[in-house]
Amino acid sequence: MQIDLIQGKKIYFASDQHFGVPNLKESRIREEKFIRWLDSIKKDAQVLFLMGDLFDFWHEWKYVVPKGYIRVLGKIAELKDSGIDIYFFVGNHDLWMKNYFEEELGIPVYFDKRYYKINNKNFLLAHGDGLGPGDKGYKRMKKVFTNPLAQWAFRWLHPDIAMRIANYMSQKNKLISGEEDKAFLGEDKEFLIQYSKEKLKTENLDYFVFGHRHLPLIFDLEKGAKYINLGDWIVYFTYGVFDGVSFEVKTFEG
Repeated sequence: MQIDLIQGKKIYFASDQHFGVPNLKESRIREEKFIRWLDSIKKDAQVLFLMGDLFDFWHEWKYVVPKGYIRVLGKIAELKDSGIDIYFFVGNHDLWMKNYFEEELGIPVYFDKRYYKINNKNFLLAHGDGLGPGDKGYKRMKKVFTNPLAQWAFRWLHPDIAMRIANYMSQKNKLISGEEDKAFLGEDKEFLIQYSKEKLKTENLDYFVFGHRHLPLIFDLEKGAKYINLGDWIVYFTYGVFDGVSFEVKTFEG
């Protein structure tokens, strides 16, 4: 997909808000800060990429979606209605999305990586879970989560029961929660850097933009390419911005 930036406009990226944890009161504080950030970008945003794990758990039944998050959803709808293009990449905590965002907000939802050409720069975008070497435990678990039979069985649970089980698993199971060491592990151990380097062997790309890792980072690769991780809205409150020339990861002080 090609995006041509209008003069004075920018592309924004944000990931891993995990709204809902550790509890509703503390989550609301983070939600309000994120809403203030959304307000701050309205004046010059042309496109907003939400890169996954907006919620700590999200599941859609045919007639039911999780309770809460009305302020965040309302603000996202406001930006969309104002003419800002918004795209959503599901993460490992909200991979059970169906069509709610598309039908209610008019926001496309993507379940896999996608390529964009923005002002003649080539981007690969994805949440980042399950990419690259390693992470085998999560990859096995993801196969279960995305299995049609498993999803069908989960949908038959009453939402009150299903949400209680899922929220517990989301926070307590480290394969899901991603509570690995947030420190930089080194080039050879960062699986998304390894994935990016492998892609560069066969593809001409300038930017690899991911979430999932919760560690804000811009890492220089070969051929002038850059690996970018957007950080999170739990500890760092960071986001990415591309002005057509350069990409920055910034912190929102709010």
